[in-house]
Amino acid sequence: MTPAPGSTAADRARGTAPDPATSAREVSSPPREVSPVELERRAFRKRQGAASVAISVVSTLVLAVLAWLLVINTPGWARVQQQFFDPGIALASLPRVWDGFLLNLRVLAMSAVLVLVFGLLLATLRTLRGAVWLPLRAMAAAYTDVFRGTPLIIVLYLVGFGIPGLQMIPVRMPTEFWGTIAITLTYSAYVSEVFRAGIEAVHPSQRHAARSLGLTHGQSMRLVVVPQAFRKVTPALMNDFVAMQKDVGLISLLGAVDAVRAAQIETAAYFNFTPYVVAALLFVLLAIPTIRLTDWYTARVRAREQVGGIV
Repeated sequence: MTPAPGSTAADRARGTAPDPATSAREVSSPPREVSPVELERRAFRKRQGAASVAISVVSTLVLAVLAWLLVINTPGWARVQQQFFDPGIALASLPRVWDGFLLNLRVLAMSAVLVLVFGLLLATLRTLRGAVWLPLRAMAAAYTDVFRGTPLIIVLYLVGFGIPGLQMIPVRMPTEFWGTIAITLTYSAYVSEVFRAGIEAVHPSQRHAARSLGLTHGQSMRLVVVPQAFRKVTPALMNDFVAMQKDVGLISLLGAVDAVRAAQIETAAYFNFTPYVVAALLFVLLAIPTIRLTDWYTARVRAREQVGGIV
């Protein structure tokens, strides 16, 4: 005799195997009703969501009223609006400011790559062990101290006007070249300290385990330590990248016609400050995706590190 579907060995031994029709009814039976406690919890969450929306709307309206009273309703707002927020002048100056902004983007892309490479090299030199590496460690430490303490504007002047005066290069290099070098020198000092903090945050057991597997010091750093350190310091690196996005606008001090210098030229042509606002909006639009990506990644790392924890 074929055993009924869904019956177990114990049921068949006792002769109490379930009836196939009964088993089918149990499988197709509707789900159990939600308990009153769960319904109360859902209602509470719904009320909380509605209250949050109402509070957000009220706070936004209050902020809009305050902005209208403190800024737009002031006696000089019409004059300021004419001098800084003229739509016609903004559209007229946008092509030239955009062309200069493309120069900023080129300098930013090249500087970002050089800063990552040079900063990681400096961090590696500062983490070398042994007395034989003392001169390199001292040079790396002196470099980071000098360029972290020197304002970027002064570095731009020293590099953009001082190095060409030495006449070491027979060819005249463009100003964006010297601006890229100045930004790389300054931000490499900051990024190297970020990398060094990440390398030292990796537990020594990781190095010991890598060496016990037969890896050399260089292989241990490249395959084990640096990947973990990079993951730890990624939010800080992205914040430095946001700061560098703004500072590339300082290359206009060397005479490069970037977005800031183009805005200055258009301001002199129209006797209006709206082109500066256009340049500022371009930099803000460039920074917003990176800022949001930084916030998302930081929240993801925090959630991963605090999983299972109770706050």
